[in-house]
Amino acid sequence: MERKLIGVDLGGTTTKFAILTENGDIQQKWSIETTILDEGAHIVPNIIDSINHHIDLYKMDRSQFIGIGMGTPGTVDLNKGTVIGAYNLNWKTLQPVKEQIEKGTGIKFTLDNDANVAALGERWKGAGENGSDVVFVTLGTGVGGGIIADGRLLHGVAGGAGEIGHVTVEPNGYMCTCGKKGCLEQYASATGVVHVARDMAEEFSGDSKLKQLLDNGEEISSKITFDLAKDGDVLAKRVVDRVSYYLGLALANVGNTMNPSSIIIGGGVSAAGDFLLNQVISYFKQFTFPTIRDTTALKLAILGNDAGVIGAGSLAQRFI
Repeated sequence: MERKLIGVDLGGTTTKFAILTENGDIQQKWSIETTILDEGAHIVPNIIDSINHHIDLYKMDRSQFIGIGMGTPGTVDLNKGTVIGAYNLNWKTLQPVKEQIEKGTGIKFTLDNDANVAALGERWKGAGENGSDVVFVTLGTGVGGGIIADGRLLHGVAGGAGEIGHVTVEPNGYMCTCGKKGCLEQYASATGVVHVARDMAEEFSGDSKLKQLLDNGEEISSKITFDLAKDGDVLAKRVVDRVSYYLGLALANVGNTMNPSSIIIGGGVSAAGDFLLNQVISYFKQFTFPTIRDTTALKLAILGNDAGVIGAGSLAQRFI
């Protein structure tokens, strides 16, 4: 009987699931809405019900499953299988997730932080090419990261390893939600790009569609900014150059510290593709010393939304 893995990617609006082979190939996937009502009390029962329903639907045997792995927001205690501080899930108190899911499904369960899990996915089946030393940075509403060194995910003494979004790139810069100033997250996230654009537009006096939009009080996004830059808008190009500078600086510091085979850029902002990547590489090379410059490659993520479930599935391999 072929052994299987289950991967769960728990998000604030949607929970994604996949049944995978031992080699990480997705065989089935589905998703459900994440219900955060009643302080998130429905989240784990809904996950249990969905897994049980689909195992029955596909006429599979629970003994086939090596384990369930899950990526979740919040602070994770790996040994106890608990989560706390996942505020976008409305989880204000400690959640005994491992205990509940193992009891509800009869299958071994493990979990980790969602950014770490996405890193595992991209490393295993994506742009990381299953390398032993891979860094993943995701540029979304915020900036997250995961670091794999010598084949092992780094957690740090308090689970804070890989917080690339809080690398300082501008001392005394923008105030961050973490309480300190100048974090990468405030410059290279989707919201950060907009913040940079607004500030630069105030000082800009030339002809620019981006400036017109901002002066007229219209909503802009990182996508609009990058699209205008690609079309040659002078202000938008300057905004992208500044964002690339900060991202290149932060990733160069990561490269100089870790010397991974690859640093993979994912998340919504990375949809700008090679247009962004090539500019970031230029600054990355400026700030790295020769050994890193010659051996650490910057790449775009390739798994998209599947990185989370694939990475979660790889967590369950620890039960083999």
